[in-house]
Amino acid sequence: MGKVTGFMEIERIEEGYKPVKERLKNYDEFVIGLDDKQAKDQAARCMDCGTPFCNNGCPVNNIIPDFNELVYQSDWKNAIDVLHSTNNFPEFTGRICPAPCEAACVVNLNGDAVGIKSIEHAIIDKAWNEGWVVAKPAKHKTGKKVAVVGSGPAGMAAAQQLARVGHDVTLFEKNDRIGGLLRYGIPDFKMEKSHIDRRAKQLEAEGVTIRTNVMVGELPKGSKVTNWATETITPAQLQKDFDAVLLTGGSEQSRDLPAPGRDLAGIHFAMEFLPQQNKVNGGGKVKDQLRADGKHVVVIGGGDTGSDCVGTSTRHGAAGVVQFEVMPMPPEHENKPLVWPYWPLKLRTSSSHDESAEKGLLKREFAISTKEFVGENGKVTGVKTVRVEWKDGKMVEVAGTEEIIKADLVLLAMGFVNPVATILEGFGVEKDARGNAKATTEFTGGYATNVPKVFAAGDIRRGQSLVVWAIREGRQAARSVDEFLMGASDLPR
Repeated sequence: MGKVTGFMEIERIEEGYKPVKERLKNYDEFVIGLDDKQAKDQAARCMDCGTPFCNNGCPVNNIIPDFNELVYQSDWKNAIDVLHSTNNFPEFTGRICPAPCEAACVVNLNGDAVGIKSIEHAIIDKAWNEGWVVAKPAKHKTGKKVAVVGSGPAGMAAAQQLARVGHDVTLFEKNDRIGGLLRYGIPDFKMEKSHIDRRAKQLEAEGVTIRTNVMVGELPKGSKVTNWATETITPAQLQKDFDAVLLTGGSEQSRDLPAPGRDLAGIHFAMEFLPQQNKVNGGGKVKDQLRADGKHVVVIGGGDTGSDCVGTSTRHGAAGVVQFEVMPMPPEHENKPLVWPYWPLKLRTSSSHDESAEKGLLKREFAISTKEFVGENGKVTGVKTVRVEWKDGKMVEVAGTEEIIKADLVLLAMGFVNPVATILEGFGVEKDARGNAKATTEFTGGYATNVPKVFAAGDIRRGQSLVVWAIREGRQAARSVDEFLMGASDLPR
């Protein structure tokens, strides 16, 4: 597993970034990946730990010590084969996964974790450059038809697995291009959409039929969920036309903030703001695009989506950005002996935060709550806030701390509560207590809903989560669908 003493001799190398001044001029990716020697040196840091906790820290159970060893031996061709054996799209995870595998790395217990994500990134980029990523169409067709509804990472992974064992797969997407939140949500500067386009071509070469601009079911009246469909298909029609249906739509219902003044103009969900920029970057047109140019922007929500709003607002040319988080500021460094190998709570500063801070635009506020939106002539002009403390698990306002923060544009980035209810109701799928599709992950019969031949996987089943969890569930659900159709399955789980 790499060089036995490598973790003691070689320091962790972080991937590089292009200068802020350069990267703020466009929406291109700006991460500078490891070169072959750097990747080999980083792989050498993988210690012979006996029990590789990184495997279980990774939701798709990547065989991390094995591909590290292969990179250390410069056997890149076998490294990508090992990586692809568990992960259909490592170029996605190598760019936007937060890398729980690194949190679980044994070296991380009292040092700097092996740069697993950067090594994964290097492997897949080299594989594409060398032409090793090719279509793998099925040798024999089963005659079975499967509809996959939702083309995010869960749907793409499931469609690919099912097509490779010979099923006729149709992948449905309500927007104009596949990719789900990867396409219309993740900023291009974090992941350029050419990576999705290459995989779309691969899926089609493997026999997947891709149907975009098709809404399966219906959205509630007045829904803010992105929907550019020009055609509608009923759930009943889909169930009639296909031998199995797999629902892999996202958890798209954004969490709202029903404070007084919420109806003022200039207050929007992050998922109204971000998809529009993605579409424009892709050459599309958006009527009345939301822009942050010259505006004082308030982002409510301290997670990744909020960070994406910060980075996009900075590129627009915002006059200033304030980001709210209702929870207290976490520690800069975690207590590793206490939390390892689990995902730690600690202060995370993204590249978008660094960019805005370097420009003198960003102010991050913790332990702050929104009391009211204030405005003039029907437009938001500020956010009334109050400082809070957490006592016995309850939020308590701190007296005398109210203030109004100037705002021309407010972006609500507080996560997602559940899938759109009308979609599940259209199929008659039973929901769990959180409003997600109710389905287990059992080895046999997993991902099946209460409706015959209808399955569910990804965020629509588990709730808002990571791209790597979506890929895992798409793969596992594909096996269950294949087993349902054929009586048995050779697909990996």
